[in-house]
Amino acid sequence: MSMTDFPSGRPALLALADGSLWPGRAFGAQGERAGEVVFNTSLTGYQEILTDPSYHGQIVVMTAPHIGNTGVNTEDDESERPWVAGFVVRALSPRVSNWRASGGLDEYLAGRGVAGLTDVDTRALVRHIRTHGAQNAAFSSVNVDPAHVVALARAAPDMNGLDLARAVTCAAPYAVAGDEWPGLGEARLGASGSAARHVVAYDFGLKRNILRLLAAQGCRVTVVPASTTAAEVLALRPDGVVLSNGPGDPAAVTYAIAAVRELLGRVPVFGICLGHQILGLALGGATYKLKFGHRGGNQPVQRRASGRVEISSHNHGFAVRAESLPAGVEVTHVNLNDGCVEGLAAPALRAFSVQYHPEAAPGPHDARYLFAEFGRLMEAGA
Repeated sequence: MSMTDFPSGRPALLALADGSLWPGRAFGAQGERAGEVVFNTSLTGYQEILTDPSYHGQIVVMTAPHIGNTGVNTEDDESERPWVAGFVVRALSPRVSNWRASGGLDEYLAGRGVAGLTDVDTRALVRHIRTHGAQNAAFSSVNVDPAHVVALARAAPDMNGLDLARAVTCAAPYAVAGDEWPGLGEARLGASGSAARHVVAYDFGLKRNILRLLAAQGCRVTVVPASTTAAEVLALRPDGVVLSNGPGDPAAVTYAIAAVRELLGRVPVFGICLGHQILGLALGGATYKLKFGHRGGNQPVQRRASGRVEISSHNHGFAVRAESLPAGVEVTHVNLNDGCVEGLAAPALRAFSVQYHPEAAPGPHDARYLFAEFGRLMEAGA
């Protein structure tokens, strides 16, 4: 590979662990980054994707060709900072055009230490990942020697067995009140107007929109670190417990699995994404790694009870194995693309979960009813 293989501008090179090379131009912060390379099919919402802690340790490739058009703003972050290991796009928009924008994507990433790569043939790259599977990768804007970047990719840790919840969780418990979310908009419609129910939310990589939608149900929320024990949760006298989304291998989060196992039957439980996988493991099931995962805002999921199809937001690389679930646990939702488990319930234990993201951000709102279902489950147990 020679410099003529790179587009004009600051050269950068993405290399996958299988040795394939993807030249481009750097934007955002300079440097070298490594992690698991994955792709997201959402057309919008790149700021929410960047700040979703579930992407910790991953280089995210966007399939939409133009990214950055709407800039960034002060409201759409889903956590306190971006968590992606790197960000790869086909074409970084040279101009920002949106009334909500307070800045551009290039400056936003540079100021937060996130390295980006543009002018990459993302269509070919995504087809490669789809064929060969998600794998470790690295990119560099300081040393584009192919052998160097491939070596960085091959030295990155395998996602299997990684407990990343500890890296993204909060340091201490904190309380969230409904009036902290003035931008709830239509989500506030139907809320009770009073914080009648106390929810404890485990932070395995919690997205802010989960908190907004719990507040819209009239809940007051206490967020607790991932390592919080069942006894510590019960001491808070919750009406329900939410198990949040998060990064890494669910089977490695052994302390959370043990805590949830103790909580089952004692308090209603609602799991989302990683929280769904942790609930499945606590119930006696098993998880496995998908070939390239589901990430985007257009995944069709069928609700088995009604046959109704929801278009849903996804971000997961692991799944619960259906045949591993014991008696008394039912599969409630399935993915229509590959048939994997997208929801489960243990009615006798007042527990249910979904693999996808009912809080979306970004994505459709088809699954917001699940927050109301959780509210009804807490009411029934009062």
